[in-house]
Amino acid sequence: MSLRRWLFCNPGGDGALSWKKYFLRRSHLEKKMSQGKSGGYSCKSLRGHTGRVIGLSYLNRGSADSPELWSSTATVCSASSDGTVRAWSVHNGDLLWTSPPSQNPMTDMVTDQQHNLVATADSAGLIATWHGQTGQQMATYSSGFSHSKLLQYVINNDWFLSVGGGVGSVITLAGPDLTKRSTFMVCDSFRVTTLLISPDKKWIAAGTSDNIDLSAKVMYTESFTSESEDEEPVVQSLPVAGCQAAVFIATHASRLVIVHTGPQRSNILTVFDICLKKSKYKTEIIVRSSSPKLLEAKDSSCFLLAADHQLFVYSLTGELLQSFSDHTMQISAISVDSFRVVTASLDLSMRVLTWTNRRDAEQTLEGRYHLLGGSHSIGFTHVVCDYSSIVASVQGTDGKDVLKVYRFTS
Repeated sequence: MSLRRWLFCNPGGDGALSWKKYFLRRSHLEKKMSQGKSGGYSCKSLRGHTGRVIGLSYLNRGSADSPELWSSTATVCSASSDGTVRAWSVHNGDLLWTSPPSQNPMTDMVTDQQHNLVATADSAGLIATWHGQTGQQMATYSSGFSHSKLLQYVINNDWFLSVGGGVGSVITLAGPDLTKRSTFMVCDSFRVTTLLISPDKKWIAAGTSDNIDLSAKVMYTESFTSESEDEEPVVQSLPVAGCQAAVFIATHASRLVIVHTGPQRSNILTVFDICLKKSKYKTEIIVRSSSPKLLEAKDSSCFLLAADHQLFVYSLTGELLQSFSDHTMQISAISVDSFRVVTASLDLSMRVLTWTNRRDAEQTLEGRYHLLGGSHSIGFTHVVCDYSSIVASVQGTDGKDVLKVYRFTS
């Protein structure tokens, strides 16, 4: 490991974390998480919601590169159709705070660890931000959307929240007071189901899966977040129809992968490179296919593709590298980080896979073990993980979803 990743360690002792202690505890933790043996982790059920869990996200998470790896401060937030958002301690399962109950079900939720904020949307179109530590409501904005897709991001220390609506428009709000900056129609009369931002925050991709003939759009972020009223929105439609799923490539900030409609209504995966062309009188987005090869796929990934009960791994050039058939029912959620992949399924199991470095510097996935969700449940619906824990929501047969926390100890 590089010294840069170990700067927080104090080789001189003084009661602080030493390199040796860190290495030993991290090694033990990684071994337990890679094996998943009984006794290597604890499992808690977090009950309190009286409806379906529609959003699950860490507010504070453990990191492999800091002493927080085994701290007790990890917090996970959940939003539900019961009209509440709740914050839970991953360490002991305690409920830290809950929002006041509302008659309007929550439709989406995002968290911002940097600013310790939680943002939610409900079925009445109320967009709200909550203080992550106290649960106090900070600001609200009425969008009028019965369905919302939230995207939170920070550009040059300025906080933004884009909201995709049930009638096809995207509203961009700024700052903690949720001031409206712009509105743009993406897919008239259809829900915005895809809303994501590139790693360099330069591009926003938006589209709908409700109409296979409508093209997704790429938007130049600066033109939608500017305070200037004279700023014209810079938008380009992709030259393909439909948008079943999309993702930006982390190592290629302007490369977008999209699953769209192909011949005979089949799903096709295409990779696009995006750039900005400026002239004296005009600014426009140029979208080019980065490869003439189109992949026929049943679903998509980057390149982790979930199709029904299977998981596929593709290279950036479209080559199928690996495939896994570890589930007996549909994969409902995936969590991916630099250490592992966790797939959650409606068969009430989660499969944990870890990345393995090969001699040629390539990484491959290796299946490790299953985690089960228990009885009196329908299946897993969401999953998130940090370096030392996995949190998933389980759909209850009585309509009351439960969170499952799997916490590994070093």
